[in-house]
Amino acid sequence: MSSAVPTLYDWAGGSEQLNRLTATFYDKVAKDPIVGPVFRHMSPDHPAHVAAFIGEVFGGPKTYSEKHGGHREMVMHHLDKHLTEEQRRRWIGLLTDAADEIGLPDDPEFRSAFAAYIEWGSRLAKMNSNLGATCDPEEEPMPQWGWGVPGGPYKPPAG
Repeated sequence: MSSAVPTLYDWAGGSEQLNRLTATFYDKVAKDPIVGPVFRHMSPDHPAHVAAFIGEVFGGPKTYSEKHGGHREMVMHHLDKHLTEEQRRRWIGLLTDAADEIGLPDDPEFRSAFAAYIEWGSRLAKMNSNLGATCDPEEEPMPQWGWGVPGGPYKPPAG
């Protein structure tokens, strides 16, 4: 039996589960009066792109970087959107609700890493959204998110 610590991507259930997460999340977003207007003109493949991004950040395949331009491209999608703190907080709440709804692992270690990433990422998106549309961010490496604690994923008590 391997003692290797799984990536957050593997622990979450891989691309299938992350695609379920983003599809469920963006269904909620479309109906939401606070964040819905931001995504009014979202392409039908947007949820899959976001799932690929999260998957790569969580240690999965480099699909987003190879097919959609990497972290710099994600930053560019947020420029000049002028996101508010209320929208950022609603985004986090809806994503957390979607994670619960689809049964993303709910152990404290995974959910702590997940919550830390969406908190960090949403703050970065809000910050970038208030830069002008002509801003040209420097090439940035894709973020890599991990467990954040020694020892890795949750291990249920024996017995």
